[in-house]
Amino acid sequence: MELFSAHRGELVNYASRILGDRSHAEDVVQEAYLRLDSAIVDQPLREPLAYLYRIVRNLSLDVRRRLMRERGRMPSGGEAAMDEIAEDRPSPESEVGARGEVRLLAQAMAELPDRTRVALEMHRFAGCSIREIANRLDISVGTAHALVIDGMEHCRRRLFRGR
Repeated sequence: MELFSAHRGELVNYASRILGDRSHAEDVVQEAYLRLDSAIVDQPLREPLAYLYRIVRNLSLDVRRRLMRERGRMPSGGEAAMDEIAEDRPSPESEVGARGEVRLLAQAMAELPDRTRVALEMHRFAGCSIREIANRLDISVGTAHALVIDGMEHCRRRLFRGR
């Protein structure tokens, strides 16, 4: 519940960008929380926030597709086009390479000081502006910017060193 409360606003904004409708985004985020909650009961998740964003994305695309169908805006063949958008899987080779990069990135982020890691996550994963990060962390805009840059540079160095 703490994870959901801490990121609810960013999740609603994320869903709103996909749906173009804040009220539907609220519903999607609530549904995503319920799905996350039931998934955690089955097994603990290593990256619950990333999982939550993925659920929100998938649900948002499903709702968007349904709304377009209901409003009669889906042109013939449009559902197939929407399926292509919703299914953005890479090739098996790319997926293996990406998993290695994700593992390196997770290690790099774990090495960051907490405040730097949080600022970077807010900026890159939640789409928060530097000003929003500064307000949330109660720091200056310059410090927020420096934290994000430091975190990105550290991760970049670790990714390229790991190759």
